[in-house]
Amino acid sequence: MMGFTFGFGSILIVLLILLVASSIRIFREYERGVVFLLGRFWKVKGPGLVLIVPVVQQVVKIDLRTVVFDVPPQDVITRDNVSVKVNAVVYFRVVDPERAVIQVARYFEATSQLSQTILRAVLGKHELDELLAEREQLNADIQKVLDAQTDAWGIKVSNVEIKHVDINETMIRAIARQAEAERERRAKVIHAEGELQASEKLLQAAQMLAQQPQAMQLRYLQTLTTIAADKNSTIVFPLPIDVLQHVLDRWGPRPPQG
Repeated sequence: MMGFTFGFGSILIVLLILLVASSIRIFREYERGVVFLLGRFWKVKGPGLVLIVPVVQQVVKIDLRTVVFDVPPQDVITRDNVSVKVNAVVYFRVVDPERAVIQVARYFEATSQLSQTILRAVLGKHELDELLAEREQLNADIQKVLDAQTDAWGIKVSNVEIKHVDINETMIRAIARQAEAERERRAKVIHAEGELQASEKLLQAAQMLAQQPQAMQLRYLQTLTTIAADKNSTIVFPLPIDVLQHVLDRWGPRPPQG
């Protein structure tokens, strides 16, 4: 009888030790435990040592560190009807463990699927030039929309970065031709602006020289000095039109007399 009592007491002690051991949970600094009591939410515990009553209480462990995942390449049609492939990187973390467990099933998969949908929706509202040149603004727009959608799940989207925009070869050649035409247009505009400024300066110089006829003669002599300094074999002497007209009138052919 005593042996039976001793054996039963030993079993009780062993069961008690196992019960205490199974009720102990240790959560790291970046972990939290969402505790349910008989199926109903009770509280969020952690970090450190936490006691959980077996059977009566259940706990779900949540990681609060920032999670980084790649958004798979998405086929996007821009507003100007150009088909591109875009992939991005999303940074998010859990800020409310209670809602991350209760409001959504598998919050990681849900955030990933939502980011793909929002990426296509936001980029489809912009043209290709904006997609290539205004990437920072597009990143901010996607992050803002995605963060607003995941706020009800206790998820904070801290950053979204578009990694790569894949364009087909035909569109790349078209963009190259467009860039070349744009450079030619700018060159022509710059050349025309230079001609306009030069004509304005020449007009001002002519007006100033017209005020003093002696200045024209000095300018003429200065030009001859510049030409002679270049050691040219040919020197062109400009003559006034009125002098040539006088010579033509005097020595030119005369009409026959009847």
